[in-house]
Amino acid sequence: MQKIIELVIFLLIVSFQLEAQVAPNKYRIYFIDKNNTDFTIDHPEEFLSEKAIIRRVKQNIQIVENDLPVSDYYIDSLKSLGITVLNTSKWLNTATIYTTNQTLLDTLHKISFIKSIKSAKNNTIKDHQLIKLSPLLSKTYSLFDYGESGKQISLHNGHVLHENGYLGQGITIAVIDAGFYNTDILPAFDSLFANDQILETYDFVSKNTSVFEDHNHGMSVLSIIGGNIPGKLIGSAPKANFLLLRSEDASSEYSIEEDNWAAAAEYADSAGADIINTSLGYTVFDDPDQNYEYNDMDGNTTFITQAADIAASKGILVIVSAGNEGNSAWKYISAPADADSVLAVGAINEFADYVSFSSQGPTSDGRIKPNVVAMGYQTVIQDVSGQVIVGNGTSFSAPVITGLSACLWQSLPNMTNMEIIDRIQQSSHQYSHPDNMLGYGIPDFARAANISNLNQDNKNINFLIKAFPNPFTDQFSIYLDSQNPQFYLKKIEIFNLLGEKVYQKELIENNNEIIIDRIENLPSGLYIVTIITDRSIHQIRVSKI
Repeated sequence: MQKIIELVIFLLIVSFQLEAQVAPNKYRIYFIDKNNTDFTIDHPEEFLSEKAIIRRVKQNIQIVENDLPVSDYYIDSLKSLGITVLNTSKWLNTATIYTTNQTLLDTLHKISFIKSIKSAKNNTIKDHQLIKLSPLLSKTYSLFDYGESGKQISLHNGHVLHENGYLGQGITIAVIDAGFYNTDILPAFDSLFANDQILETYDFVSKNTSVFEDHNHGMSVLSIIGGNIPGKLIGSAPKANFLLLRSEDASSEYSIEEDNWAAAAEYADSAGADIINTSLGYTVFDDPDQNYEYNDMDGNTTFITQAADIAASKGILVIVSAGNEGNSAWKYISAPADADSVLAVGAINEFADYVSFSSQGPTSDGRIKPNVVAMGYQTVIQDVSGQVIVGNGTSFSAPVITGLSACLWQSLPNMTNMEIIDRIQQSSHQYSHPDNMLGYGIPDFARAANISNLNQDNKNINFLIKAFPNPFTDQFSIYLDSQNPQFYLKKIEIFNLLGEKVYQKELIENNNEIIIDRIENLPSGLYIVTIITDRSIHQIRVSKI
């Protein structure tokens, strides 16, 4: 009763415009401050886990006011009026509420601790085309029996990290998605449960800890990162730990999912997550008046983009699907892929070709997006029945990069999240000439893990290496241009994605053009060409059609 009396005193003090709902009878409230809270930044152990605090300390990140929870006094006051509080965001100091009382709504915007009640927008999760594979042939990739999933790992030299023992151990990945249907009973995840690698689950839509009866999208995403079915599917970080968080209600398309996502990201932060993977994107909505415009893809405007950047500011590596709008009139990346501190991932096929559905950049303020690309066409995943199939979409390219990033960070534990992003971008095949479809290109995680040594080897030699034609049919040429003439070429080697050497040529003369022939019998696919000089080793990718 006391809180109700106090709240009534606040009425009619300050007036704000009530703009719109985030979903039917649901609204986003922005609070003016964080007064009347029992927490202080001097005692973060009261609202952050030990691991979350350690992450900040390791990366020299200060604990600041937006780390403090939303004021309990403000939340309790709203509840005392009969309002249902659905979620809160401490980073953006908001609450999402539910009420059908129009009279109450007409007075809420006059309460002094409410800054505004703003409009927000909604989105749709698009169904991903799932294509059944013919019976999968069991292939051995290096030390691991990857099956067909070896393509999406070896494309990035991820198997090299795995061979060196980096499988994501000690890294916690939060997967924020639409649900994890049957994850608790499917074969790809039995080792995750047996080894207690599923640390926590929470459903920010239904407000409970059960996420295994909802949409299957997050389950398929998880299978790409943490799956383990030898001979068919090995994830990109099968030994990582996981938080499974549901933020998206796949049965409706409302902006409240952005609020849910922010709450899930804050939960992941507080629980000590190192990485967030999300395959959700926001652009076009059921109500055309609420559609985002391209100008909104500026890294600052949308609610979820703001939350994603704040997550990154807390030392979390945020990895986001670029979107599947490349063939549409929109064509651009979606929010939160436009955030300046996240790693947005586009899609290629196994031959390293851009696939047309992958959303393009740049951001509306001219930044490179997507940042990098991975295999998002016929990516090997698990379906709801436990079968190993393939699926298309940047939803499936992002988790490939997420898992390999976990392995990379495990190998470089003293780096910050932004340094890891920089390593990944620098290792990519077109880092020096990024574009709007592939960004910086295809990351090479073996190179990223040892990039400083490679730079040391090459510091006195500035190489430009080109292959033409690429893709090729029966032969191609390598063109070398070095600003340091005092070196000589020794050998050319070609490897397939199994790591098997399929071609070797010893070089006698130091020519600028080297013809690679007698390879017409090589199967179609992607190959790694290694150029060995007396001082250094260089690699480029070529594909045969």
